[in-house]
Amino acid sequence: MLWGDGLLVSFSTIFLVVLLLTRNPFVSSIFTGCVYLLLFFCRFEPVPQSRALQVLKPKGRAAPVAHRGGGHDAPENTLAAIRTAAQNGATGVELDLEFTGDGVPILMHDDTVERTTDGTGRLQDLTFTDIKKLNAAAKHRLWNMFDGENIPTLKEAVRECLHHNLTIYFDVKGHADQAAEALRHLYVEYPSLYNCSIVCSFEPSVIIKMRQADRNVVTALTHRPWSLSHLGDGTPRYNTIWKHYWYILMDVLLDWGHHNFLWNLCGVSAFLMQKNYISKEYVEQWNSKGIEVVAWTINNASEKLYYEQVLNSTYITDSLLEDCDPHY
Repeated sequence: MLWGDGLLVSFSTIFLVVLLLTRNPFVSSIFTGCVYLLLFFCRFEPVPQSRALQVLKPKGRAAPVAHRGGGHDAPENTLAAIRTAAQNGATGVELDLEFTGDGVPILMHDDTVERTTDGTGRLQDLTFTDIKKLNAAAKHRLWNMFDGENIPTLKEAVRECLHHNLTIYFDVKGHADQAAEALRHLYVEYPSLYNCSIVCSFEPSVIIKMRQADRNVVTALTHRPWSLSHLGDGTPRYNTIWKHYWYILMDVLLDWGHHNFLWNLCGVSAFLMQKNYISKEYVEQWNSKGIEVVAWTINNASEKLYYEQVLNSTYITDSLLEDCDPHY
């Protein structure tokens, strides 16, 4: 439903802000009406909720999803991580999509290779041949158990997940056009993905491109308040005062957009939210709109029980075996 209580408040807010800026009721009415028409004609219908729930709650209840394949238990974003997650009882894996300099879709969280491998350099400067030479387990705490593990292609990872009957959360960092095209081909080649995978991104442009490429794909927006101005551990991204506060302002606008109209424009089925901002009321608010909340990153046993037994909300975790610190 396009016009609900939430959007009524949103459009009322737009009207009042424009009215304060212009002091012209006519201009405010025209502008608000144009925004509404834009949303009405350009929004994507979400996939049927019954199919979305197949992905988000494959066993009819809250499910543990291994973050980057379970980066605490095995080298992140590798085939070994996928296999280990399956052995440890995960129902799904979250995997990061990136591209080599020659356009090959691979699994990698960062845009450089230093943090997780024995190599150096930016992905955009490395070919797939270069990438295949790297040891993806080199910096992992259990490197001796996984020594020589390669960085997999996206297709290799999908095959491994399907073999283990795992739900896949494709986390797309950017490259909206390139990613949408790569994923579109993947869904054509492996049609079962429609019922066991979801495309997620912090960037609404990625979700819009994916929905344009294939409207039958289940999608989700990912969000962490203050993500533009602060790193995951709370450290400010920028030392310059004006830049820091500019991005704080952008964070406020982005947060408002996510919660008020971007979810509707994109036609998403889920909202992946950083755990510190989730409550029972928050989950219920999204559920009332037909949207599932998936929390990240849940890394201790008591929190996991809370999400499973109280919130009935699927969660993403770095480990299926033990409590651990979050992996940023």
